[in-house]
Amino acid sequence: MEERHVIITYRLDRATIQELCTQLEPDLMSAICHPTGIPPQVQVLSVLHFLASGSFQTTVAIASGMSQPMFSNVLSRVFSALLKHMRSYIVFPQVEDLLTVKSDFYALGHIPNIIGAIDGTHVALVHHPRRSEQVYRNQKSYHFMNVQMEDGPDGGVVAAVEPVDNEDEEAEEEDMDNRDSVI
Repeated sequence: MEERHVIITYRLDRATIQELCTQLEPDLMSAICHPTGIPPQVQVLSVLHFLASGSFQTTVAIASGMSQPMFSNVLSRVFSALLKHMRSYIVFPQVEDLLTVKSDFYALGHIPNIIGAIDGTHVALVHHPRRSEQVYRNQKSYHFMNVQMEDGPDGGVVAAVEPVDNEDEEAEEEDMDNRDSVI
């Protein structure tokens, strides 16, 4: 498969995928309990494809040569392994770093004590989620995910957040549906 097809299919380049497989392999090898023993690389590639495609578990499971219940187990195992290693990829600044960040932001806009810039956007969903579909539907009946990102003074992404499915958001979404448009 050409590199551009790898990136389109998995949203990561070949080298990053290999690094991820190597890092997660010990966690995924010990979790193999199925008689056919799904190799860690297949587990990681299946989950990456699922996340990149926005497709259904059944579709990705069939394409990966496993049943939907097995893919559901693989998904859970890979997510658990990723969470175990997340500190390798997500780093929070130390106090001394915060002072530098504040200084850098002050140099940009002369506003004191800024440690990050937050922005948000609606990312359109091609397929609406089956579970809690109403949480992802806006007042115009489009399905979207509200994504927020925090940037540092150098423009680098510090954090990214998407809303969690809970009753408060369902109530907020219902309020939005019932509210008159004000311009």
